Amino acid sequence: MQRAALFRGGDAQMAAGDLGELLVPYMPTIRVPKSGDRVYKTECAFSYDSPDSEGGLYVCMNTFLGFGREHIERHYRKTGQCVYLHLKRHITEKVPGASGGALPKRRNAKLFLDLETSSDLNSDDFEYEDEAKLVIFPDHYEISLPNIEELPALVTIACDALLAAKSPYRKQEPDSWEEELQASKHAKTLVQLDNGVRIPPSGWKCSKCDLRENLWLNLTDGSVLCGKWFFDGSGGNGHAMEHYKETGYPLAVKLGTITPDGAVYSFDEEEPVLDPHIAKHLAHFGIDMLQMQVTENGLRDNDIKPRVSEWEVIQEAGVKLKPMYGPGYTGMKNLGNSCYLNAVMQAIFSIPEFQRAYVGSLPRIFDYSPLDPTQDFNTQMAKLGHGLLSGQYSKPPMKSELIEQVMKEEHKPQHNGISPRMFKAFISKGHPEFSSNRQQDAQEFFLHLINLVERNPVGSENPSDVFRFVVEERTQCCQSRKVRYTERVDYIMQLPVAMEAATNKDELIAYELKRREAEAARRPLPELVRAKIPFTACLQAFSEPSNVEDFWSSALQAKSAGVKTSRFASFPEYLVVQIKKFTFGLDWIPKKLDVSIDMPDFLDISHLRARGLQPGEEELPDIAPPIVIPDDPKGSFLVGLDIDESSVMQLAEMGFPLEACRKAVYYTGNLGAEVAFNWIIAHMEEPDFAEPLVIPAFGEVASSGAAALGATGLDNQPPEEMVAIIISMGFQRNVAIQALKAANNNLERALEWIFSHPDPEEESDPALDTMDMENNANANILAETGSEGPRIKDGPGRYELFGFISHMGTSTMSGHYVCHLRKEGRWVIYNDLRVCASERPPKDLGYIYFYHRIPS
Repeated sequence: MQRAALFRGGDAQMAAGDLGELLVPYMPTIRVPKSGDRVYKTECAFSYDSPDSEGGLYVCMNTFLGFGREHIERHYRKTGQCVYLHLKRHITEKVPGASGGALPKRRNAKLFLDLETSSDLNSDDFEYEDEAKLVIFPDHYEISLPNIEELPALVTIACDALLAAKSPYRKQEPDSWEEELQASKHAKTLVQLDNGVRIPPSGWKCSKCDLRENLWLNLTDGSVLCGKWFFDGSGGNGHAMEHYKETGYPLAVKLGTITPDGAVYSFDEEEPVLDPHIAKHLAHFGIDMLQMQVTENGLRDNDIKPRVSEWEVIQEAGVKLKPMYGPGYTGMKNLGNSCYLNAVMQAIFSIPEFQRAYVGSLPRIFDYSPLDPTQDFNTQMAKLGHGLLSGQYSKPPMKSELIEQVMKEEHKPQHNGISPRMFKAFISKGHPEFSSNRQQDAQEFFLHLINLVERNPVGSENPSDVFRFVVEERTQCCQSRKVRYTERVDYIMQLPVAMEAATNKDELIAYELKRREAEAARRPLPELVRAKIPFTACLQAFSEPSNVEDFWSSALQAKSAGVKTSRFASFPEYLVVQIKKFTFGLDWIPKKLDVSIDMPDFLDISHLRARGLQPGEEELPDIAPPIVIPDDPKGSFLVGLDIDESSVMQLAEMGFPLEACRKAVYYTGNLGAEVAFNWIIAHMEEPDFAEPLVIPAFGEVASSGAAALGATGLDNQPPEEMVAIIISMGFQRNVAIQALKAANNNLERALEWIFSHPDPEEESDPALDTMDMENNANANILAETGSEGPRIKDGPGRYELFGFISHMGTSTMSGHYVCHLRKEGRWVIYNDLRVCASERPPKDLGYIYFYHRIPS
């Protein structure tokens, strides 16, 4: 068969029979897109090439994935798919009319691709034409479309369906997100208990555990309970869902993210829904939704001027900024409140370890990506990193020696920057907040990203290690003076705002008086005076002891006053500092502390190094605290758990002894009948299997009770009871021990740890440890025998600022984010698609700061 370059008619035209014969071998691989199929015809799966790109886009007629010219051969070699639909949008300059000007503008009927468009499409100087053709690999046979008379009917139908398919990101569009949610069937008839519950604007804690994050307010009885853990390892213990199963109360709203759109979660309908009566339902618990909406939209007169001022300063408005182009200076399109993602990813890919992990390993990641690379985290990270760092999507406008040509070039459409739709769609999948089109907290997204990086290793060394550090927490009983030292892993240093240390208090008082007078007299507000807070005061507030709420002293075996101090057991390679600017007022209105903090370019926190147990200090006894049984009106205590009788009965109905069922539920921490069943199977041969359960009374420390509650043995090993339970679920023994140690012998959290660490580190080989230490001469890798803790890169606590993310607006649920990064000796502002040299970087108004360690 002879090669056909392009079938446009004339001498090159092929007979209908010849075309049909050419396509016969490939007909089984050609599919017609059905409802639910995602057709990626606007963006390459491995790059940000599109039909606008020079080489156009090739869409596989079987998988409906799109590929740029650079990656189409890879997909053909990997899958053997031969037939692709090639899409190309041509941009040409319009021919001048007789009068010398451009021809009259008219509707362009040559556009049929469902692509993202801009104001350039309405330009009087350029016209657009879309072209589609079939391409058959490996010989690159090309068949122009439309070609209804000559192509087989199946091919014609498939091509038409593919061209008519809507974007797979329609649910990400800002105007369509709310349309995806339906009003809950429970909203109109929801019964709310008149139990006098009032929800405070802060200080929430799950009523069944100690978690203070991912908390949900049940709209029936006002219970505050933690949510489930997400696929990224974050979340809670699922008490909100348990509460629904016990009570049937169907609707809940997440605390801290309440918005006026009425978005809530329905446990019964198992999806986010709308509650048209959200304001009434929240008012039942003392939350004024109307007041929150007024403030959130910035409609208060006294909020307008401060917010405008903040926007101008952070975005460097009024200053002519020089655009930057080339590798590392690529902007990102705002997809509708996605600036938080843009700002964080710009900062992440300015770090060499992330550049090496993803962009440096790009060929290997792409070659080993799954058949659907749009659903692979490492592929999408490598794609985004390459898009930002390659310079392919950040090219300066064409220059000309003639002024007239230069003016025309300035108006020529420049396809600079990238649109992270595919990345956002994947990274937010399964997360109730990031999958929405609402504004989010950049700090929460940063931690969400780190969780995903941890769960998807890209090489021998995880790039997120550069952020990880160990915090030593020292808790002291104020009465007995005894102490307890614990350690936890963290990625962000959270600094409180020391408002009481403002250096311009007199100016603030005078401003506040003038503001109130202006409001009363309905005059223009005075010029804003922003509180000036010394950074040293914030650092001092971080290091000072804080009160521990509901502290139970194991020395006194009773509640007592307790204080806690935090220190660094290790210093990370890159220190991320968050300024805690956001809070809620007593009226539940989100507030932002509009402050100026003199953040240092060079930071030394060596004095915050942890020292461990000191001479003369006496440790608190390792006794688990008692648990209050809510149903007990006298508030009595039991050193144990309230047994879930429904799980007990499920097991008893299987034929097991009742007392054995009670022990199984008790020793597995009320995690459900299935987990308790595994315990039964593991302990059936024990002589006391059917003996009655003995729960230790208050003040009694029985060895079995201590083991059940997670008391650590003398050999510092987790209780064998708990190890056996986890092993009975199918996990390896070393994984069970590692999880229990990481969770301080809390069974429920140990299981959560396992699910959030699918590949826990194996016990280390001393020889490998030595080699690893030699390969990391600039950092001490804490890789103890047994791999008890996370891999930490420790070193000196001296840092230099290289970037910061700033927020404009009244709360994290609204406003805008921009990022400033120091590159090649100067500051650069990344404001979505706009990347410019910064003239006045507002380092004092940032929200999240990025420091890198200064080598010794």
